[in-house]
Amino acid sequence: MTKLKLLVALIAGVTLSFPVAAKLYKWVDDNGTTHYGETVPPEYANKDRVELNQAGRVIKSEEVPTPERRRAKELEDAKKRDDANAALEQQRHDKTLINTYNSVKEIDQARIRSLQQVDARINVINSYIKTANDNLLALQKETDGYTNANRKIPDSLQEDLQDAQARLTKLQQDSENPKAEKAAVEARFDADKARYIELTGKK
Repeated sequence: MTKLKLLVALIAGVTLSFPVAAKLYKWVDDNGTTHYGETVPPEYANKDRVELNQAGRVIKSEEVPTPERRRAKELEDAKKRDDANAALEQQRHDKTLINTYNSVKEIDQARIRSLQQVDARINVINSYIKTANDNLLALQKETDGYTNANRKIPDSLQEDLQDAQARLTKLQQDSENPKAEKAAVEARFDADKARYIELTGKK
């Protein structure tokens, strides 16, 4: 008997031994040996398999994804979720734009008000910086007086000088925050204005 006839006979014999409603699976182990059974043993759960009908014909193929394919699928699903969330957020933002403004002019006015608030904070910090810088210069001048007179600089003056320098440095660093905020406000209103025009056609 040829191998083909033997395989057909084997499938026929196995299928006839199961009830009409029973499923028959075919899978291949790590050694390349083909197996048939009503259920796939747990040790072969990570193997691709096919489901056969009573005549031994394939009715469904089940591919077990590799770790790489599973990871790719997870990334794909995550991207779809992110895209869906982004689209929903855009819809909400569009609705807010339409409900908040009646014209482009109103957007420009809101932009001016927001920038005025940021500019006010920048001006306050700048005034603090000027005061701190003047104080530092005065302390440095006082220190130079001791140095020019070949006199020892008092410890308290050295501490005051260090504190003044630290305060000025801190204020200069803090001044970067409202500057970045101002740039963000300008960019946001630019984007809102362009989107509003796109949605309404108003200019």
